[in-house]
Amino acid sequence: MTDAPPTIGFVAGEASGDLLAAPVVAALRERVPGLRAVGLAGDRMIGAGCEAWHHVRELSVRGYVEVLRELPRLLRLRRALSGRLRAERCAAVVGVDSPDFNLRMESGLRAAGMRTVHYVSPSIWAWRAGRIERIRRAADRVLLVFPFEEEIYRRAGIPATYVGHPLASQIPRRPNRVAARDLLELPREGPVIALLPGSRRAEILHIAPVVLGAALAIARSHPGTHFVLPIADPSLGMLFDALLAVDGVGPRLGGRLHLYDGRSHECLAASDGAILASGTATLEAALFGLPMVIVYRMPWLSAWIMRRIGSYLPWVGLPNILANESLVPELLQEHANADEVAHAMLTLLEDAPRCARIVERFSLLHESLARDTASLAAEAILATAAGR
Repeated sequence: MTDAPPTIGFVAGEASGDLLAAPVVAALRERVPGLRAVGLAGDRMIGAGCEAWHHVRELSVRGYVEVLRELPRLLRLRRALSGRLRAERCAAVVGVDSPDFNLRMESGLRAAGMRTVHYVSPSIWAWRAGRIERIRRAADRVLLVFPFEEEIYRRAGIPATYVGHPLASQIPRRPNRVAARDLLELPREGPVIALLPGSRRAEILHIAPVVLGAALAIARSHPGTHFVLPIADPSLGMLFDALLAVDGVGPRLGGRLHLYDGRSHECLAASDGAILASGTATLEAALFGLPMVIVYRMPWLSAWIMRRIGSYLPWVGLPNILANESLVPELLQEHANADEVAHAMLTLLEDAPRCARIVERFSLLHESLARDTASLAAEAILATAAGR
């Protein structure tokens, strides 16, 4: 590194990458006055001081078939990013999640002599274990968010640093449910269920009808139940309006369904349980101590390809993977239908001993993931940039 403040490149994919990277951007800029953070960023990263050349929305694509349709655009985007990161002479480039996009780009940058960090290990412990060799070629250092990953990288001889999961520090150990309900203008008494059907348009189209149908089924048998649905991005508002108009779902739920722009943490803090798409939201719900039902559907061809690849674990949801047991229900593909999801949610919430055990396990999980993540990640990035 020169005496001038360094430039650190960031390439964050999707809303979850924005959430992970924003505190790190802030920590870097606090440690090194004048440091520039640049690249592909989301609103939180921009708020933390990252100069956005592209927005994370440009990378939000799910499923194998869907990626194939978008492949020419994604390749152009990656070439443009790589070229600009080289031209800026970044001291280090941090690829945040999105391994299918980032690892190849990191490999090219590293081969050109640039230092690279990959933040969040791909799920080599669940899918596509062969990625470990791609990571070896791509990254000078990997930042890990789960403690059990350290041994995997130690055995592989790949430099890695466990930094904890930032959500564990952002989410209170004992959320105030009454206060959250007051903030959201919800009844203090009676059950509240959070609905989180994903953050990407294609994902929502497949999963939201199931989640909303389950809410209808629950409301029919338990009329006092309220539902909260945080919309991850304002651009998705019209999509939800259209989905709620199908078969009169919105009017049939009436005043029991509450939509919010963002505010997902407040919604989870106010809730007694959650029905949600597999992904980072399941970890957030676990850190809020919520019993949940995990739902996932994708186009049949994408699902068939995933099954052909095979999984090394019997679960897709992070809470079950981290607990190493079937702690909460997972309903996938043909089982992800409104009736089965509603039944699973009600069965879970009516089993008080099981809910208590889930809450206890999630409390231990919260403790294991809580670290000063932003500081640890910033230190590791600066060390890598300095060649240490």
